[in-house]
Amino acid sequence: MSIAQPARFLDRSTPPHIMTLVLLAGMSALVMNIFVPSLKIMADWYQTDYATMQLAVSLYLGVNAALQLVVGTLSDRFGRRPVILWGMGIFIAATIGCALAPTVGMFLFFRMVQSSVVVGMVLSRAVVRDLYPPDQAASMIGYVTMGMSLVPMIAPIIGGAFAEIFGWHANFWLMGAIGLLIMALAWRDLGETAAQSGLTLRQQFANYPELLRSPRFWGYALASAFSSGAFFSYVGGASFVGIEVFGLSTATLGYFFGAPAVGYAAGNYISGRYSARIGINTMVLSGAIIVSAGMATLAALFAAGWQSEWIFFGFMTTVGLGNGMCIPNATAGALSVRPHLAGTASGLAGAIMLGGGAALSQMAGTMLTPDTGAWPLLWMMLGTSLASICAIGLVIWRERQIRGLDLA
Repeated sequence: MSIAQPARFLDRSTPPHIMTLVLLAGMSALVMNIFVPSLKIMADWYQTDYATMQLAVSLYLGVNAALQLVVGTLSDRFGRRPVILWGMGIFIAATIGCALAPTVGMFLFFRMVQSSVVVGMVLSRAVVRDLYPPDQAASMIGYVTMGMSLVPMIAPIIGGAFAEIFGWHANFWLMGAIGLLIMALAWRDLGETAAQSGLTLRQQFANYPELLRSPRFWGYALASAFSSGAFFSYVGGASFVGIEVFGLSTATLGYFFGAPAVGYAAGNYISGRYSARIGINTMVLSGAIIVSAGMATLAALFAAGWQSEWIFFGFMTTVGLGNGMCIPNATAGALSVRPHLAGTASGLAGAIMLGGGAALSQMAGTMLTPDTGAWPLLWMMLGTSLASICAIGLVIWRERQIRGLDLA
């Protein structure tokens, strides 16, 4: 499919409308965020502890990571459209299973199967890369993720309120209904954008070493992973910190929980507006520095005794702002290292990001206790953000090295 064709909404013979891509990407954010303020009451409902219930986040992220290793490669082989439609169908069935699960074990099983919704996030980015050159792709990914950033802003508010009024099950019925609508939209609007590779599935998987040998791919993937690691740590620990440390209700926590999304929307706007002009590497580095500076300042304020929900959640906007600048640009960079492997690169980079996110999320849920307060979470967020600066530094060093060899 050529980008020269104008997009016509609900006409899959033309490039997909940007709103379709926003909704596909946003569905992953909805599934991730909408029920998190309810984790504590879900643990009470299933008569289990918070750390066990928090597996609904970390296991979901872990399976997401594993699926991304397969999803991108399958889409390079069979096309973006069929993989998206099948993934959404499996997600809808799993969501019904979550809503009806009588035990925490069955719930966690269906929650892992829900991870199939990741096809929307992975392949919406690959579709953009199919249609646009690298710098413009970074801008378009920024606009796509700017639109989807409204979801984690609104979803926890809705989820917290639904849980208090109708019970936590209502969040999963809502996910299923929205998933069905988005699947119908993709069926009508999303045509095929990937050129057929002509390779067998085995040959597609054999391309992984080509990516893994690239220092630039690793630099971009790790910059995205470490920068987002601050957010995934937050997801794992925010419910505990809000309810146990600051004494917030589930509904009130829903309002505070969306704080990073406010910054994320601004960061995505900056990416969409300036990535093509300023360059991918500068945007990634700037985003990583913003997250690190925000977390260092928050830790200093807590050490000085300035501890409140307003300060804690207020500084989470810097995490969103930095991630909004870092992740779209690092993603575009990772997809552009080997353009003929865009789907595979999207899946592998996403797997690295979410695999680390799953570990950090579970660590946050396990390490936090009433005695520790928010400190373990703060140190984890600061450490991962500093690591993202080192990762993009690797990319910048490698590109200077390549330019030096070209000049020689």
